[in-house]
Amino acid sequence: MLPSNARMYQAMVERDPAFEGIFFVGVRTTGVFCRPVCRARKPKLENVSFFPSTKQALDAGYRPCKLCRPMEPAGKTPDGIDRVIALLHADPMARIRDSKLRDLGLSPSLVRRWFLKNHGMTFQGFQRALRIGNAYGRITHGEKVAAAAFDHGYQSLSGFGHAFKQQCGHPPSKGKGREIIRLARFPTPLGVMVAGAVDAGVCLLEFADRKMLETELRQLRKLLKAEVVPGESRHFELLQRELEKYFRGERCAFTVPLVAPGTTFQRKVWAGLRKIPYGTTRSYGEQAARLKMPAAVRAVARANGANRISILIPCHRVIGADGKLAGYGGGLWRKKFLLELERKNDRTRNRLR
Repeated sequence: MLPSNARMYQAMVERDPAFEGIFFVGVRTTGVFCRPVCRARKPKLENVSFFPSTKQALDAGYRPCKLCRPMEPAGKTPDGIDRVIALLHADPMARIRDSKLRDLGLSPSLVRRWFLKNHGMTFQGFQRALRIGNAYGRITHGEKVAAAAFDHGYQSLSGFGHAFKQQCGHPPSKGKGREIIRLARFPTPLGVMVAGAVDAGVCLLEFADRKMLETELRQLRKLLKAEVVPGESRHFELLQRELEKYFRGERCAFTVPLVAPGTTFQRKVWAGLRKIPYGTTRSYGEQAARLKMPAAVRAVARANGANRISILIPCHRVIGADGKLAGYGGGLWRKKFLLELERKNDRTRNRLR
């Protein structure tokens, strides 16, 4: 279930991070295999082979590249950084300085680069965002601003107010009654996904390279009257567990609660998407007819495209009237992968019945 050789070669030449973990490149002239993003000089198309896994590359006689280290899981948070993030979530008021990172055996400059690449902020900025996010949560539940500020390590209300406004765009006094969308990243076989959740459930699940991701976050801020901060949610553990089972072919439906704000029409379309059986597809016309809106095919297609919760609200199961794949924000190659994954596992289950 790989993209075409031409598409994979293009991704390799462009060092496209969206294809991390999707395929590996065996270079016949050197006998090594690499990640798509490897910085080594790019060989010609006729000199490469593509593999869906490191095992298949090894079985074909290739050895792992020492530069890009393809045997290390793509998208996975490095163990040392994983430990640091766990420390911060356990104690959001902690201030982990460079000396502490060195004590943990980590290079501060490497940690900084990792956070810039994966979270768009430095490690110190990530710590500040976590502290502000936790303080915000307490303020929205009625706690006084001063108590939240001092409990989270700020020495003055003015310093807290400045940091809060930089992060949230408004002073702490206007934080009461607002939602908080907490963001996390999950590695998947199709690349890293960004998840967002409020207290009531998951409101966002998108591929990290989705061009509309920032627009969707702005929409959610407005629709939910919320602020977005990095952090943990009680829904993320269940979401990650169910996603892992889905990609292993062990789960057809999801139980994690969802929050999908939108117009009445959009919510009706999204509810219809969740009724499309696993392993099957519908055309946009069939989807509109089932919603008793046969003349609204284009409007239904637009509502599909506005879905912010990929996979769980399965807009990938809708295809063109001619049976061809069309209209998927995560990329048609991902849509193809998801449909083939579901069809394969559905056939396997039917044989076992």
